[in-house]
Amino acid sequence: MVTTVGTEKTFEKLIQNLLILEHDAIAAYEATIEKLDDPASKAKIAEFKTDHESHVAELTRMAGVIGVAAPQEGDAKQYLTTGKIALASIVGDKTILKAMSTNEIETKMAYDQASKNVAATPEAQGFFQKAYADESRHKDWMDAAAAS
Repeated sequence: MVTTVGTEKTFEKLIQNLLILEHDAIAAYEATIEKLDDPASKAKIAEFKTDHESHVAELTRMAGVIGVAAPQEGDAKQYLTTGKIALASIVGDKTILKAMSTNEIETKMAYDQASKNVAATPEAQGFFQKAYADESRHKDWMDAAAAS
């Protein structure tokens, strides 16, 4: 899926949309932890979820600095990301991880675009690059775990 998150014309909207995306991601991580059978995979996904919670904390801080409301939840897309996990759980852990990996594509793309967005401050662009690296690490692990 192609996302426009990260391409916003204003820094305020960029931060708000990244927060919504992160809340959607956290909901998908929670659904994944609930559906996985393998304890090691559950632990790794829980670890990755803390990265997303850290992203939310930093984005919320940025929103406060610039004086915009920080969304506290996701949007309707959350039903797509969590629904994908629910359907995959019928088949098993590897399919769940494959579904989560597809969710990571959008998050990676959003942070990649945000890191190059001229509306963002240099400090924010640096944070977006770090978040992109986190998302890449998550996706790489999910792809490898789903393939094994």
